[in-house]
Amino acid sequence: METPPPRRPTLAEVAERAGVSRSAASRVINNAQYVSGAKRKAVERAVRELGYVPNPTARALATRKVGAVVLAVSHDDPAALADPFYVQVMVGVSGALEKSEVELMLVLADSQQGQKRLQRVLRSGRTDGVMIVAVRGDDLLSRLGGHTDVPVVYCGRPLGTEPRWYVDADNRGGARLATEHLIKAGRRHVATITGPSDTEVAVVRHSGFREAMAVAGMDPGMAEAGDFSEESGAAAMTRLLARYPHLDGVFAASDNMAAGALRALKAHGRSVPADVAIVGFDDLMIARHTDPALTTVHQPIRQLGHEMARMLLGIIDGEDPSPLILPTRLVVRGSAPAIVD
Repeated sequence: METPPPRRPTLAEVAERAGVSRSAASRVINNAQYVSGAKRKAVERAVRELGYVPNPTARALATRKVGAVVLAVSHDDPAALADPFYVQVMVGVSGALEKSEVELMLVLADSQQGQKRLQRVLRSGRTDGVMIVAVRGDDLLSRLGGHTDVPVVYCGRPLGTEPRWYVDADNRGGARLATEHLIKAGRRHVATITGPSDTEVAVVRHSGFREAMAVAGMDPGMAEAGDFSEESGAAAMTRLLARYPHLDGVFAASDNMAAGALRALKAHGRSVPADVAIVGFDDLMIARHTDPALTTVHQPIRQLGHEMARMLLGIIDGEDPSPLILPTRLVVRGSAPAIVD
């Protein structure tokens, strides 16, 4: 009776021996880029110890890439892409992909039609990965990471979830900085204009405002909501003035809303910063061109896009990166000058 040939070790056994994911082991064996030196050495050692020989057919499948990724924006109005925030994100993404020979597809995925289009792209295998921007509430995009075989990287965390891969800014810390600046400048009746409550970024910035107010022993209850647009900021500021005519400071959760608030304050005869000081968030170009120029929290928007794309490229090539939080900083201008002792 013939002795059966010895069983060939599997890729899963190589990954287990090396202490890495199956995907990472596959990337090393197929000589993919963006795999850490430590993982590469561990996999190569496991291959030698087990005597693993790649299956040629499986290897061909493992190395087959489409050479394209998707940037999905949770919005249904193409005009929204003219917003400086989205423009800077896209510039950052394009810069990271420039030398990778990976093509970029843009999908507006807020409408039912847009989501169907994205699903068709995913089902057809025409993409190696997805980047998602501006997720709101129970948007289907917030759960996409657990329902597709391709990697998904988020620009900002979806509300109430902790995806495996995302790049974000320190929104809570930035909002605290903005509010603390108003308090240190001697403002004692500070209000806030929040973003939409179904977005993580608005919720977290509001939390940072409340934390700073609580530490100072001040009432955080003066608040009105906007939708990050200039028009909504003006409307929210008008409501705040009607309810709290004694307010002397405002933290607006975006520069666009802060610009609208400035316009409303002037329309109501309030001088900025003499009567009311105001601080925005984002440090968009508009912050430099208001009158007075906006004190604001700078977040590295272009870097958000750049790091999101870099993270996705690394995942495609076998990495398993940790989420990344980028720092924010205060930029002091005329709408809320610092107090000089």
